[in-house]
Amino acid sequence: MNSKTISNGILRALSVIIGVALLLFFLWKIQSVLVYIIIAGILSLIARPLILFLRRKLKFPNTLAVVVAMALFLGFLFSLIRMFIPLISQQGKNLSLLNINELTVKTEGIINQINDYFLQQNINILEQLKSLDLLANFKEIPNLLNSIIGTVGSLSVGLISVLFISFFLMKDSKILNKGLMALVPDNSESRFQKSFTTIKDLLSRYFIGLFLQITILFILYSIVLGIFGVQNAIVIAFLCALLNLIPYVGPMIGAVLIMFLTMSSHIGEDFQTEILPTTLYVMIGYFIAQMIDNFVSQPVIFSKSVKSHPLEIFLIIIIGGLLFGVIGMVVAVPTYTALKVILKEFLADNKIVKSLTKDL
Repeated sequence: MNSKTISNGILRALSVIIGVALLLFFLWKIQSVLVYIIIAGILSLIARPLILFLRRKLKFPNTLAVVVAMALFLGFLFSLIRMFIPLISQQGKNLSLLNINELTVKTEGIINQINDYFLQQNINILEQLKSLDLLANFKEIPNLLNSIIGTVGSLSVGLISVLFISFFLMKDSKILNKGLMALVPDNSESRFQKSFTTIKDLLSRYFIGLFLQITILFILYSIVLGIFGVQNAIVIAFLCALLNLIPYVGPMIGAVLIMFLTMSSHIGEDFQTEILPTTLYVMIGYFIAQMIDNFVSQPVIFSKSVKSHPLEIFLIIIIGGLLFGVIGMVVAVPTYTALKVILKEFLADNKIVKSLTKDL
């Protein structure tokens, strides 16, 4: 091996490294566009069974079926806006007129009631709560609302972009397929095509399963909050149900949120006879709903949708969380499902692959 060969090898390696770096930089700069495409792809997968039903069973033209699906999505979106905007607007008005001193007095009153209760149990928590300086954080809420309002413009652009991309992905489901096939070697196209079709079917069922899971939790939370007269029960139930999209971490955040909002909805009432019992009953109902979800809804829905064992899904979500944090937990199941399909197509004779993909 002479110096010229070595030099050419080094130059080729440097060219590859520079090319990969430029590609990663380019993807980083257009990350918002990639997010739009991913969201639009998820929406098209969710709408796919509905579009196929309208086309095959009701004999709708393809474009009309897509328009109907888009109309349903928009109707759902506007229903959410109608649910949240008045609440947010009212809370914004309340915060703009907020008397920090009065809020401090009320909050300290609740803390004192809590402390009095725990003192009877020989537990003193007042000093620990004061050391957290929680009340100072209320002064930052108006600034946070201003920041949220400032992002509305960019969110509007994102919404329009997602809807535009979604329409064409639904109208011509082969667009994404053609784009991916352009990157695949000619001798592997048929196998990739088969894998891609299977992945679309499984992920459509998975996202529909997620929607069903959130719906069940929303109904259960609404019943619990409604029974105990918590204000804005429907909105709180929807938020807590939506948090379950984040596996394991979301339900814990939801528990804190539902506990805080339950207590805040009874400010001014006696802690021992009203606030504490109501909050405990709501939390018991919340955990019962979570148990139903963890041991009934999730195993049935996910095992049927992605054809994986519940323990398998649990381990994959944990591994995704350890490797990539919350985002890893959210995308772990669809990513794992896609990898299983591809491995089955290209490594069908491997013993491990056979074991993992026997139900596909």
